[in-house]
Amino acid sequence: MPKLRPTAAANPRTKRPAAFASCRVSLQTAFLFDLDGTLVDSVYQHVLAWHEALTAEGIELSIWRIHRRIGMSGGLLTNMLLRETGLEIEPARIERLQRLHSEAYKRRLDEVRPLPGAAELLSFLTSARIPWAVATSGRLETANLALAKIGIDLSNVPIITRDQVRFAKPDPDLFIAAAESLGIDIAATFVVGDSVWDMLAAQRARALGIGLLSGGYGLDELERAGAYRVFDDPAHLLQHIDELGARR
Repeated sequence: MPKLRPTAAANPRTKRPAAFASCRVSLQTAFLFDLDGTLVDSVYQHVLAWHEALTAEGIELSIWRIHRRIGMSGGLLTNMLLRETGLEIEPARIERLQRLHSEAYKRRLDEVRPLPGAAELLSFLTSARIPWAVATSGRLETANLALAKIGIDLSNVPIITRDQVRFAKPDPDLFIAAAESLGIDIAATFVVGDSVWDMLAAQRARALGIGLLSGGYGLDELERAGAYRVFDDPAHLLQHIDELGARR
């Protein structure tokens, strides 16, 4: 009876057929970052700017109620806030509120600072050649002003804003567009954000959500919304970056 010969030579180190070696798949890791409350300490400036805009329209609403909506798109935020007050939601009023908010936020820009470790985290990813992008529910005009605070060269970094997608968070459009801009499957990305709206959008996009406490949401809230891990701020995340498979 003839001897049967193996179809592939064995790898002397692994004792496995060489065919197994060709089956290895290298999955590119990428990070998609929210902006406000994630990279820059600007959540409360946005809260106060919305409060000022609402007050200018004669709408009285507690500041804590506004904070619970920060992170979603401006249009959806105003819809929800106006609905809570029982006032009529008119397109002209929503547009006016968004303009007033933008003006009030710009007046507070001097108060906005990068969050601890934000610049260092982005520098690490860049030097390690790990792709990253920013996806924010804010408009381009205000997002660029906040990003300038970080001091990172953004010339080759995709910045996806509300202006570029049909729907913002909690819809997944922003993060999907950010992954596409990097040429990476959304399922291979980490979405880093500070709000439950970020985590919900990450789940809907099929990405893995990483929560930060630097926007005011609690650990249990972020975990219930789908966060795989929760860190204090970008500095804390950078200390544990290897636990997410991000290596040089």
